[in-house]
Amino acid sequence: MTETNEKQRQMSQMVVHSGDVELAVSSHGEPHNPTIILVHGYPDSSTVWDPVVDILKHHFHVVTYDVRGCGKSTEPGWMWDYSLGKLSEDLQAVMRAVCPTQPVHLVAHDWGSIQTWESVTDHRLKSRIASYTSISGPCLDHIGMWMRNSFAANNRKALGNVMGQLMHSWYVYAFQLPFLAPAAWKMGLDKAWPGIVKKMEGVEHDANPTQRKDGVNGINLYRANMLPRISNPRLRQTEVPVQLLVPTKDKFVTTALVESCYPYAHNVWRRDIDAQHWVVQSHSEWVANCVSEFVEFAETGRENPGLAKARVQI
Repeated sequence: MTETNEKQRQMSQMVVHSGDVELAVSSHGEPHNPTIILVHGYPDSSTVWDPVVDILKHHFHVVTYDVRGCGKSTEPGWMWDYSLGKLSEDLQAVMRAVCPTQPVHLVAHDWGSIQTWESVTDHRLKSRIASYTSISGPCLDHIGMWMRNSFAANNRKALGNVMGQLMHSWYVYAFQLPFLAPAAWKMGLDKAWPGIVKKMEGVEHDANPTQRKDGVNGINLYRANMLPRISNPRLRQTEVPVQLLVPTKDKFVTTALVESCYPYAHNVWRRDIDAQHWVVQSHSEWVANCVSEFVEFAETGRENPGLAKARVQI
């Protein structure tokens, strides 16, 4: 069998309907293996996971999909169609399509991780989610609680952590402007983006044919969710095993923000790495190995020494 035929045998594509949106879904590996669903962030499409998929697909059933408005998925018509509730409905639709009866393992990066917390903290889905690996994407409700508690504590360290994160999040404020951010993508940011990522992080970010669409539509993630959730946070807890993969040089998400989940996630493992935000590409083998070990633990209950060392005592 040729290499091309082998790749075709291991990958299948489908369209999954979630309300009026059509989600482009790809499956890799053998369906009888444990299912891992990878959720991408902003301003990426599912192809950002390709290096990780190439490693995991030999032992797992690996699924990727383009988030609504991105890649080959269709665009909803209204900003509020990008709410966390709608995004959770998308993930649930993909789960039903690719693994209708067994629990799945979720892995997410950046905004993929932010949106996936909505499902992980939904008690109605606890029997459908076997584990969750979160990379550089905290729960917005946890952030809101953390900021509220930090201001209430009124001590220098807590307030300093909040102010530090606000400085890291400068782009969030820009995204609230109605015309500036979309115009930037339409006026050439899409073509310049691979070079910008390479300059910032030293990562070879392949040119993405849907980059303009991904950049423009993804702004709605911020507009529909950031202020409502952070200003009026809900109590969101989970018993799902959570693994935090933390690039300690992340320019956008501070470690204090990562730790905002500690009071609300009751089973947490944390692994740090000297890397920047796009760790899924710069250190794809490390990410894949961490995911593989965590999934094996969730499936068998056997915790290897490295993972046991990573367990957070909360």
